[in-house]
Amino acid sequence: MADNKKESTSSSPVQEDPEDPVKCPPSSPNSSTRKACYAVLQSWVSKKFMTGCVVLFPVAVTFFITWWFIQFVDGFFSPIYERLGIDIFGLGFVTSITFIFFVGIFASSWLGSTVFWLGEWFIKRMPFVKHLYSASKQISSAISPDQNTNAFKEVAIIRHPRIGEYAIGFITSSVTLQRDDGDEELCSIFVPTNHLYIGDVFLVNSNDIIRPNLSVREGIEIIVSVGMSMPQVISPIERITRQSDRIPLNRMLK
Repeated sequence: MADNKKESTSSSPVQEDPEDPVKCPPSSPNSSTRKACYAVLQSWVSKKFMTGCVVLFPVAVTFFITWWFIQFVDGFFSPIYERLGIDIFGLGFVTSITFIFFVGIFASSWLGSTVFWLGEWFIKRMPFVKHLYSASKQISSAISPDQNTNAFKEVAIIRHPRIGEYAIGFITSSVTLQRDDGDEELCSIFVPTNHLYIGDVFLVNSNDIIRPNLSVREGIEIIVSVGMSMPQVISPIERITRQSDRIPLNRMLK
């Protein structure tokens, strides 16, 4: 029995106490220096890698979208050239751009506007396609160079959804609300909630609308870029006109 106890005691490992400086020897200064250098190097490499990602991300996105757009537009006429035995990359893209240009010239004429009006009349009679066409027509009319056909009249800022928060929308029309105590002028404000073609319509009093010094195209850029193209300072049109009506200081001194 005594031999068994001696064997068990001799075979059991010796447990080192980390708090005992005698049993746990201190780490060498070389190892701590290596760990500090490794941490600094890892932090430097991670920062430079993230900086490279930040720089290359917009370039990659721009290149990818541009390349996809060229291939998409090139795909309209490239099959025709392939049937003819002509294999030149970019020829379909140039042909598509030229075709769009001549379509714009044709649509500006009286004959072209009549043909497109008949086409719209036929499309608007179709059950499901008319809703898609109306939404896309509204967007294309908003960015049309012809100012007379703008579906979005102005950019508007309204208090939504609660006090202290604002939403950017577009004035599409105006309406007069007849009440017992008098008529009230309301504006129909379209506030996009999902990109640009889906949103909510609010009827807001014209006096409660803030009209910023932003064009319709700038408002669309803000919505499409999810707010990244937002200017740093937005001034209402009324404030700008009031500042322009002020007399300069040099004239006042004279």
